[in-house]
Amino acid sequence: MRIRTAAPLALAAATALAGSLLATAPVSAASHQGGLHLGKIQYDSPGSDTGTNTSLNAEFVDIHNNGTVKLQLKGYRLKDNTGYTYTFGSYTVAAGKTVRVHTGKGSNAGAHVYWNRGWYVWNNTGDKARLYKPSGSLQDSCSWTSSSTGIKVCH
Repeated sequence: MRIRTAAPLALAAATALAGSLLATAPVSAASHQGGLHLGKIQYDSPGSDTGTNTSLNAEFVDIHNNGTVKLQLKGYRLKDNTGYTYTFGSYTVAAGKTVRVHTGKGSNAGAHVYWNRGWYVWNNTGDKARLYKPSGSLQDSCSWTSSSTGIKVCH
């Protein structure tokens, strides 16, 4: 008889534990519910790394404004592990919108800005992107190791 009553108790305890774990999962994601954060990073440009501007611009970082108001990004800095730094000029990203920072050369327009570099920034074997506020404090970061897709989805 103990076996029959122990099983439902164990099942109830396991269900309660699983439910509490599931209930806490969104809390960790909630830190990025209302603000600026790194999104998708294409750290390995598709195909061979030829160094052409087309290939350089296929390497990019998406920065998403998940807040409810537009944000002025002037002075925000995007950096890699080596110290390569892109500093935003006057650029406003609307609430719920994304700006894509391309590595290569181009004219800033719409949701696309260009680092205007002549070679790749992000290491294919592993790196870390950091987004700093104009004050110098860290806004967000995202790291990766090599993968077959060359893409890291941060948040």
